[in-house]
Amino acid sequence: MYLAHISEDKLREQSIIEHAKEVAKLGGMFAACFDCGEWGDGCGSVHDIGKYSMEFQQRLHGGPKVDHATAGAQELFRNGNVMQAYCVAGHHSGLPDGGSPAEPATFYGRMKKELKDYQDFKAEIEIPAFPDAPLKPIGKGGFSAAFFIRMLFSCLVDADYLDTERFMKQGKISRGNYDSIEQLFDRLYKHIASWLINYDKDTVNGRRSAILRACLEKGIEQQGLYQLTMPTGGGKTVSSLTFALQHAKEHHLERIIYVIPFTSIIEQNAQVFKDILGKNNVLENHCNVVCDNDEELEDMQLAAENWDKPVIVTTNVQFFESLFANKTSKCRKIHNISKSVIIFDEAQMLPVNYLRPCIQAISELIYNYHCSVVLCTATQPALKPFFPEFIKAEEICPDVKGQYDFFKRTKVKNIGEISEETLISELEGKQQVLCILNSRKRVQRVYESLKGEKIYHLSTYMYPKHRRYILDRITRNLKHGRPCKLIATSLVEAGVDFDFASVFRELAGIDSVIQAAGRCNREGNREKDESETIIFSLEQSEDIHIPRQLKLPISVAKQITKKYEDITSPEAVHEYFQRLYHFRGESLDIKNIVESFEKGIPSFNFPFAATAKEFHIIESQTKTILVDKEPEAMELVERLRRGEHSRELFRTAGQYCVSIYENDFKNLDGAGMLDALCTNIDTDFYVLRDKELYTDDRGLTVRAERGDALLW
Repeated sequence: MYLAHISEDKLREQSIIEHAKEVAKLGGMFAACFDCGEWGDGCGSVHDIGKYSMEFQQRLHGGPKVDHATAGAQELFRNGNVMQAYCVAGHHSGLPDGGSPAEPATFYGRMKKELKDYQDFKAEIEIPAFPDAPLKPIGKGGFSAAFFIRMLFSCLVDADYLDTERFMKQGKISRGNYDSIEQLFDRLYKHIASWLINYDKDTVNGRRSAILRACLEKGIEQQGLYQLTMPTGGGKTVSSLTFALQHAKEHHLERIIYVIPFTSIIEQNAQVFKDILGKNNVLENHCNVVCDNDEELEDMQLAAENWDKPVIVTTNVQFFESLFANKTSKCRKIHNISKSVIIFDEAQMLPVNYLRPCIQAISELIYNYHCSVVLCTATQPALKPFFPEFIKAEEICPDVKGQYDFFKRTKVKNIGEISEETLISELEGKQQVLCILNSRKRVQRVYESLKGEKIYHLSTYMYPKHRRYILDRITRNLKHGRPCKLIATSLVEAGVDFDFASVFRELAGIDSVIQAAGRCNREGNREKDESETIIFSLEQSEDIHIPRQLKLPISVAKQITKKYEDITSPEAVHEYFQRLYHFRGESLDIKNIVESFEKGIPSFNFPFAATAKEFHIIESQTKTILVDKEPEAMELVERLRRGEHSRELFRTAGQYCVSIYENDFKNLDGAGMLDALCTNIDTDFYVLRDKELYTDDRGLTVRAERGDALLW
């Protein structure tokens, strides 16, 4: 009997044929979601035929490593099944680049590789014949073919992982602990039922109810691309969930996926979903998740591997980097995106450097994988030119212009260029004010000038638990009408429900200006004319450098301020994005990803590994600094020093960590202010030695220069 696996205790064995049948069954079931069940089944049946060699059987008993993945790929390739061959070739090491026969590590190089004798597979497994794939190509078809290979690959590797896990754990791992879409819709409807009977359009709640009713009505319409263009205060979170569940129920879809730019918004939205739908039905897939107990942690970790929950809340980074990845661990989940409603919350935050490949991927999901997509935002980007002509967006929100006029809570005023001293003087005269600036250095300087009781500073250089503590204090002060001044960067513009009496915003992109205005008179408890959002530019200063990525948005925003009196109007927003994308031009696909796949179609030569290496939404490398000032953080450091390593430990430690850029890290490390705690392929932790560099009001101060080494 040829074996695929032997249990860790050496007491149980799984034959290749048993494993192949189970993987084929699961792979076929997964691929059936995009009408390719026979393809998933066929890849699963042949993926491990290379294990029919004596050398691999010896490997199971401690022998040297053996390439068993190339065998099935070569058999498929000889039969003309190139796309299936890619999947089988990569099912352990990841999807390879197409390459050439002269490059041994590439796909075409491996198709020429000499292998150990595995021909005994013929007694048990037959190389399958495949029907034509029901793939409808977009454009030249190269991107479509490569995307299809990734989806099929995902089905294979997830099926392989799941059956191996079942054998190794003797079926003791529990998966699928969640409710049906129908049950979730019923739960949601019960939650909103009392709101739906409010038809008073002169009240905030009446307006929100009208939008909810529109979401229910639109939810039964055909699948495709939708927009939910909603002003701040319109109840976007529950409204989008209402459309998604109605739509999923109507079209027998399997999950709702929320794709969000910031983890701060994820935590807030996910909590809303958990409160309505039940904790066990919602997966938060981001780095700062903390679980209450080991059972919940295990459930979350298992679901995160392949997104096996009905509601997934994830980030732009996780979503798109998975779609352009080549490794099994990242690709494993993506077949579960098919038959989903995908909500892009804050759609204007789609990564601009990769806008074209991201839109191309969204188009594939709509056109070939039974997905519906909702672009959800108060500032709808002008994305129509980037979608194929046959994919047109349908608006969900009724009377968008009327909603914007009704929900406008603040008067936006542009006062032009002012000095830093004038800004500080203006802020001193306010009781409750938010000031958002483009430079972290300028934020700290203005904060220091104002420093006093009930004056706060927020920074990404504060660890998450500390940041939440400050957010809570600010929220309480605002709620009770106490004085409160906050100086911050753009991190407070989304996902933080502040309600300030006035907001000062240094000119940035129009979408950022509108987000900032959404923190002014958010609840509508003040008169609009008494609630000002002041837009301004600051006089140039030699020591202040505006981040490169902000320069073009600021330049285009200046053009819009000259043309439109109301720069927050939908018309102004639309033209802002039109101009921004026009000026970006070719840099909307900064790594030329779409064309690199399109031109590979004649010979199915696709750069899977190269693209995965290049596609990084956050380009700047960062390092993680653990700040152990609190007792729990000190205990975590001790556990890490003792050699404890677990995902639970790393996640908990993340609540006390600050990510800093490479340059700042080098300065701190060169000054002897950091200790390397643990460095491995998954996690690098450094501990801050000089605790005085981290203060309660400013977080981590990065001022060290190399050579300023501390003496201990």
